[in-house]
Amino acid sequence: MPTHWLGFFAIVATLLLVDGFVLQRGDRHASLRAAWLWTAFLALLACGFAVWIGTTSSRQHGVEFLTGYVIEASLSIDNLFVFLLLFRSLHLDARQQRRVLLWGVAGAIVLRGGLILAGTTLLTRFVWVEFVFGGILALAALRLLLHRPGASPARGPVAWIQAYCLRYAEGTRLALASLLLVIAAVEATDLLFALDSIPAVLAVTRDPWIAFTSNIFAVLGLRSLYFAVAGLLDRFGRLHYALACILAFVAFKMLADRWIQISALWSLGVILAVLGIFLILNRALLAKRPVPAG
Repeated sequence: MPTHWLGFFAIVATLLLVDGFVLQRGDRHASLRAAWLWTAFLALLACGFAVWIGTTSSRQHGVEFLTGYVIEASLSIDNLFVFLLLFRSLHLDARQQRRVLLWGVAGAIVLRGGLILAGTTLLTRFVWVEFVFGGILALAALRLLLHRPGASPARGPVAWIQAYCLRYAEGTRLALASLLLVIAAVEATDLLFALDSIPAVLAVTRDPWIAFTSNIFAVLGLRSLYFAVAGLLDRFGRLHYALACILAFVAFKMLADRWIQISALWSLGVILAVLGIFLILNRALLAKRPVPAG
């Protein structure tokens, strides 16, 4: 197992280096194409990793990894809305956005590792923590259901840091202190969303290896996914309803685990079905939207 951890961290370091120093350089069209290709490659790599886990460990563990990855990747899209609002407010150019997100992803890896270790330790030692995590997920689902379309998802410390950044930003050029504040805002955003997503993944698996690797694979794709879909995010204003359904389902799974056993395969099927229904409904609603005159 230590060899697996070392090998995984080597893969993560390699992917970060390629993403940070090789990809997304050049004109906007080339960067957009590279972002889509890199996002697709990371998704295929995650699927391959799930197959490897299923082969070397067990089919159950492979399904748990894939379910955790899909949950985290889905919830991470909510992060992108906050990043988009923050970067638009500060008028960051593409180069500055890449730098901020690269450091943000690196920090998120360390942050989530600590949270997953703490979460699995608490669940192992204290049975009542299951109900605490389940309650957190239920409240997160309710918050998303009550979220007003078009409102900023930034909350608490994130909103304060964003406001502080705005006061010190100068046009499109950020001083080092302001750049560090933007990175802090990105990390604070990830921390707040991790408080929802980590319990969601732990509702699927209690294995620290599977929980961590599935989370990190999803986070690794966050940077390229942002550049790939930044121009399309405004078209997914109802995504929070789908995410609320997913969080409500995993909250039920965790709270009812003592009485109702829901397999990882069924969990994966439900989550994929929710996302599929959302995409179909969202596409239908966009098709009915009136075309502006002129």
